[in-house]
Amino acid sequence: MKTKILMVCLGNICRSPLAEGILASKLDPTKFEVDSAGTAGYHVGELPDRRSIATAKQHGLDISYQRSRKFTKNDFQTFDYIFAMDKSNYDNILALAETAEDRAKVHLILNQISPNSNAEVPDPYYGGDQGFENVYQMLDKACSIFAERIS
Repeated sequence: MKTKILMVCLGNICRSPLAEGILASKLDPTKFEVDSAGTAGYHVGELPDRRSIATAKQHGLDISYQRSRKFTKNDFQTFDYIFAMDKSNYDNILALAETAEDRAKVHLILNQISPNSNAEVPDPYYGGDQGFENVYQMLDKACSIFAERIS
């Protein structure tokens, strides 16, 4: 049975698609499944933001096949790990948790780099292209640490 990991941001078009692509590239696909979702349903069915796609492509990753979806309570049953990009989304995910087991699956992704720091991945949506590169670098570091830990 595969270990399933979910990356979550607000709209599932900028940060979590990058996180999904980065982590998936670091794990054995026969043992792990990585997906992403958003706590808001603004972009359901849409492609990742063109800047996320371009940033991933610059690093040799193709995330253009991904489609945005909304996080649901059922994700607690499906996934073993749920990573939020920031505190607001972390809180929104926990608000849907029904059990201690559900809550134990939810983590802030950057705590992989600095445990208990509760640092946030900034939303690059309203910024320039450099914001997407900065987000990529943060997520790449966090995903590398997690992939090493879980593999």
